[in-house]
Amino acid sequence: MHAILGASGKVGRTTIAALRKAGVPVRAVLRDPAKAQEFSELGCEIAIADVNDHQTLAAALKGASAIQVICPVDVRASQTRSSLIRSIDILGDALAAARPQTILAISDYGAQHSSGTGVTVIFHALERRLRTLDSRLVLLRSAEHMENWARLAKAAAEHGRLPSFYHPLTKLLPTVSASDVGSIAAELLLDGKDAPERVVHVEGPRRYTPNDVAAAIGSIAGREVIAQPLPEADWQAVLLRAGLSEDYARLLVELYGAHNAGRIDVESDVGEVRRGKTELVDVLRRLLAT
Repeated sequence: MHAILGASGKVGRTTIAALRKAGVPVRAVLRDPAKAQEFSELGCEIAIADVNDHQTLAAALKGASAIQVICPVDVRASQTRSSLIRSIDILGDALAAARPQTILAISDYGAQHSSGTGVTVIFHALERRLRTLDSRLVLLRSAEHMENWARLAKAAAEHGRLPSFYHPLTKLLPTVSASDVGSIAAELLLDGKDAPERVVHVEGPRRYTPNDVAAAIGSIAGREVIAQPLPEADWQAVLLRAGLSEDYARLLVELYGAHNAGRIDVESDVGEVRRGKTELVDVLRRLLAT
């Protein structure tokens, strides 16, 4: 039995679909019972659990031979870091009780760093906690999701300007479609390799600059779109206006600074790099169509 946490997310949905296509029994772990129907129709067993509730989470993971985990991020939490660390501790305790043969964790580019990377430090903490468990461990470090351009892409298509936290505008950025992350996660769960720990980085078929993103949006919208660097002094205020908590906005400011300094990337000489097949323009086309 494969248990998938975050089953209703973009990554989880794709992993589950691939596993069920391969005939693998799946337990979809959901927080919201209202989302259970679609997974029942795929032939999944359903478990309802809150990642911050040890009792329900431990019950949801019991008996699973392989478990895919993801660290949920609440962008409106007033104390983001402490809240996420608490979630990691609860998850680690539930996994220790479940004792699965395999744990696959959706992690992040830059998770090898213990400080100075904002939100990504949380994934460093997740990896460190999982390494204490007696399970085969697969760390699937994902580049930033292409879908994260959604809000800015829609505004850029309307106004012809794409503000960028990334400097310079010619900087090549590792990025990947969330669905490709889910597909590669399923491949790793199914490949049968029994190394005690694997680190796998996943990004798209190529890297893109902010200028590339603007050009792709323009080609879809049928108008010229120009990327413009957003001054670092404005980052916090812009993120707060987007509805993020002050604490989470601070973590993102630090993350973008680490990106621009080249720290959010593949860990040199560690693990492997796999590439998804989805091009950025295809993701942007879907985003702009909704």
